[in-house]
Amino acid sequence: MGPWLVDIESFERLSQDATSRRLVLQLAQLSREGRLEPFVSRVADDPELDDTTRAEIAELAHDETFLLAAEDYLTRTRRVH
Repeated sequence: MGPWLVDIESFERLSQDATSRRLVLQLAQLSREGRLEPFVSRVADDPELDDTTRAEIAELAHDETFLLAAEDYLTRTRRVH
């Protein structure tokens, strides 16, 4: 499969998981507003989060293209459904 199809599958998985969907939409909004780095720093210092969760959030936060594309997909498919 090409990367485009993999992204669509990732986007669709996000759309099916309310928690992940909210997180990605929040990260995308923070990215657009230039406020992502303070959020990522707070996540890195949060003792209530495990290392895996911190790493996954940091990975998502550093892929602005994915965040904005996912936001677009989630917004458009929410209108269609």
